[in-house]
Amino acid sequence: MFAIYNSGSVGFRSTADNLYELKTTDAPGEVRLKPDDDTLFQEYMDSKNKKNSQENPNLQAINSYKKMANIDTNEPVYHVKDIMTENCIYIKNKATLDEAYKVLKENKVSQIPVVNNEKKIYGLINKKIILNEIMQEPDEARIILQKRIIDIQNDELIATDPISDIRRVSKVMIDFKLDAIPVVNEDDVLVGIVSKTDIIKAVSNIPSLQLWG
Repeated sequence: MFAIYNSGSVGFRSTADNLYELKTTDAPGEVRLKPDDDTLFQEYMDSKNKKNSQENPNLQAINSYKKMANIDTNEPVYHVKDIMTENCIYIKNKATLDEAYKVLKENKVSQIPVVNNEKKIYGLINKKIILNEIMQEPDEARIILQKRIIDIQNDELIATDPISDIRRVSKVMIDFKLDAIPVVNEDDVLVGIVSKTDIIKAVSNIPSLQLWG
């Protein structure tokens, strides 16, 4: 499941297939996994309600998902929660651009999630955004750096939830040219982040993980 946030407001929350219908990419490839997260959820609920079932309901649902996606049923499905960076660095939306730059520099990261006081996702901030603000009025750089993040224009942000399939998230990141994607729970609270580095580490360290079947 994916969501699009605009300055903290949810403008979209649905499956990856619907995400592609809403937002276009330069040259999106064919979506590898056809079944959507709603199908998986329904399969789980149906199997859970079968009183005489001999098989674990979770296992039934996952195997149904694999069959529809043409994935070997012996191959485990890995979710975002299995590889995401928990307790990630973030900054409040009322922080200044100068404070955001210092956090980016001190932690040697390219971008960090922005949240409100309840730690609900607001956006992302990176050095490019800060530089673009300064370049609008280069002679007023010191004043610009005292602007709060909440007071500047923020681009739409794509986020995912902890139980999204890594394959699907990887494809969205590639097609939409995302270096990282925040992970939020059902209350829109930031619970982690997945970067390209996290995915590369997962492919290297999890022998059974194959992103493209």
